[in-house]
Amino acid sequence: MSRLFRRLFQVAALLLLFVSPSHAADGFRVPILLYHRFGATVADGMTIKTPVFEAQMKYLHDNGYKVIPLRRLVDYYLGKAPAPAPKSVVIVEDDAHKSVYSDMLPVIRKYRFPVTIFAYPSAISNAKYAMTWDQLRALKKTGLFDIQSHTYWHPNFKRERRKLAPTDYEKFVTTQLQKSKSKLESELGGRVDLLAWPFGICDDHLLKKAAATGYVATFSIERRHATQRDSIMRLPRYLLINADSGRSFVQLLEGSAVKRNVVY
Repeated sequence: MSRLFRRLFQVAALLLLFVSPSHAADGFRVPILLYHRFGATVADGMTIKTPVFEAQMKYLHDNGYKVIPLRRLVDYYLGKAPAPAPKSVVIVEDDAHKSVYSDMLPVIRKYRFPVTIFAYPSAISNAKYAMTWDQLRALKKTGLFDIQSHTYWHPNFKRERRKLAPTDYEKFVTTQLQKSKSKLESELGGRVDLLAWPFGICDDHLLKKAAATGYVATFSIERRHATQRDSIMRLPRYLLINADSGRSFVQLLEGSAVKRNVVY
């Protein structure tokens, strides 16, 4: 009987291994699609034609993809939610460009997809290319948009580290992370604890500073899917350009994206 009991125990252990949540999560791969600007023409390397963007969203809708909030993916890494379902996709935008309000919003309303915007407050209601605080509030009221941090004025941390003394650089980083968070929360309400690094630049020091400031997840730019093996403090995002359309967009979703050198 003892031999039979041991055999049954071994079989049960194997079954638990294959049905456990951690094993089920092994294969999850979620593309985080990063957009910047939209328009009728390709004005620069970061602009995607609005009809191209709409075609991408239609493809997601028509082909069984599930666009989930970025927060839902973050909650998985925090142990608050199960692994994302197959064919899950996340949509984000950096910089809070005014074309988000004029071009992106109508498409997002049509398909009811959730979007996270990473904004740097120094530009809001100041720069001609950026949205206003009232426009950001209007986006939040739709229930489809979440506004998170992109630092305070979008610095190149590599450049700042070279030109500043160590103590000045420490103060600079702290200001960029704290001031953005507090300004967004005071203007828009809600919780700001997600951070997209400008130009995708980050290192271990910056990651530690972000965590100490209260950010629970941060995001770089890397042309691959987010997986179970990634650190929550350095999740990859695909930087999309207008050439990522048609078959190239499908390849990206499937994890075989064309390699591109993009000037950010």
